[in-house]
Amino acid sequence: MLPQDASTEPKPADDAEAASDAPRQPGEDVAHPRRIRSFVRRAGRTSTGQQRAIDDLGPRFIVPYAPTPLDWTATFGRPGPAILEIGFGMGETTAHIAQLRPQDNFLGCEVHEPGVGALLKLAGERGIENVRIMQHDAVEVIAHMLTENCLDGVHIFFPDPWHKKKHNKRRLVQPPLVKLLASRLKPGGYLHCATDWEEYAYQMVEVLSGEPALENTSQAEGGFAERPDYRPVTKFEKRGVRLGHGVWDVVFRKR
Repeated sequence: MLPQDASTEPKPADDAEAASDAPRQPGEDVAHPRRIRSFVRRAGRTSTGQQRAIDDLGPRFIVPYAPTPLDWTATFGRPGPAILEIGFGMGETTAHIAQLRPQDNFLGCEVHEPGVGALLKLAGERGIENVRIMQHDAVEVIAHMLTENCLDGVHIFFPDPWHKKKHNKRRLVQPPLVKLLASRLKPGGYLHCATDWEEYAYQMVEVLSGEPALENTSQAEGGFAERPDYRPVTKFEKRGVRLGHGVWDVVFRKR
């Protein structure tokens, strides 16, 4: 398995240990009763180029959070298939897929400012127009801004595996969130997860298989899918493969 600090993709997690264990308060998100968030804030310096991209392109590409339904056509200036990505890290994979699928509209949720700046910088350099960014907790965005049957796809690439068994409850891919995501997917829409942590991969298959609205696209042993062509192999993934480490893709569709 790849070292977890080697992945270029996001490590969604809860905000802090206390947040995970605190009693649920009125009005908290419906997806995680112990208030697991889709992120953990990490220290990181925003470079000059990233900050310039935020200043120049942020007003155009960053969508402010508001607990009201998102108008996808107005947000992107056109109709099109709607794809949600939960945590995009430094944005390289998001930019690659957006260029490969220009007909689709991609909404990426990421709170890490250097990552937001990095994706905006890539969008500016490559002329990418079909990406928007929500710099907010994805769980709240899903619960309060996305309506039922509005999504054509969801990407969750390399979420934090929380290696220790006692911390497994903090993992992002859990039944309440999967149920919520399934309600937001259109019939035929897909949920694509990828991880470099084998035990988490099996948990993903188990959790997604337990959601009645979803069905596995793979009949292979273990329920794992071949890597879809649109998901690029990162440099760290290539290094891991050379070292004999594994990466697992899990792709389910809504019935």
